[in-house]
Amino acid sequence: MKKFLIKVNGSQYEVEVEEVGGSAIKETQTAISQPAPAPSVANAPKAKASPAKTDTAVPAGATTIKSPMPGTILKVNVNSGDTVKKGQVLLILEAMKMENEIMAPNDGTVASVNVSQGASVNAGDVLISLN
Repeated sequence: MKKFLIKVNGSQYEVEVEEVGGSAIKETQTAISQPAPAPSVANAPKAKASPAKTDTAVPAGATTIKSPMPGTILKVNVNSGDTVKKGQVLLILEAMKMENEIMAPNDGTVASVNVSQGASVNAGDVLISLN
């Protein structure tokens, strides 16, 4: 067993360390006669084509509420045709284990709800359209 004095943040500690294992490290010398071969360069795998997104048709003059970040829809509080007030919570988006309230930016009528509970969304996806 060996004793060491260790100083951490101005405090001094006495530590005892017990050696576990019986063999000491051996130093060996190996002569290298030839350089190691260069690793072969592998081709990068090709990215799979993702299916094209079809944006939901948004009526002219409608306000679109887009997802601010990728996440999962926990709850949808409105349906098409509902009247909403500015600041009303339209849906709950879970992202990074936090619940984010997506609110109406202005008064209006819900023209379309493009997501449902449990749906995964990406940043920029249209969630709801308001007239």
